[in-house]
Amino acid sequence: MNVVDPISDLLTRIRNGQKARKEVIAIPASKIKIAIVHLLREEGFLRAYKCVRDGKQGLIKVALKYRGERIEDGVIREIDRKSKPGKRVYVRAEKIPFVKSGFGIAILSTSQGVMTCREARKKGIGGELLCSVY
Repeated sequence: MNVVDPISDLLTRIRNGQKARKEVIAIPASKIKIAIVHLLREEGFLRAYKCVRDGKQGLIKVALKYRGERIEDGVIREIDRKSKPGKRVYVRAEKIPFVKSGFGIAILSTSQGVMTCREARKKGIGGELLCSVY
């Protein structure tokens, strides 16, 4: 299946997996998807992830995280794509948005790699605003 926007596909699979109360979801792999999933894991939005090689593209197995013992409450409340193929959104270092007054994160693609809004502000670099997570 041809996917026009692979990052939106990643975010939608995470959102749908959480709504369906899945423990683990599988996503076709790419370098940018692995970088985004790694940041979400580091920030505590995902429990774990594992890259599985097959003869083709490969898969990312993502273990979703839920609050407490109840599987009904997902840790991710909102996950939104900001920059889209039809309208790219670029921000300067001074204009990087605060997501939910600093409780959420924004993920940027910069000249130094994919990073969170906090890292980009600290380094003083801007880039393409990929998504925001709360």
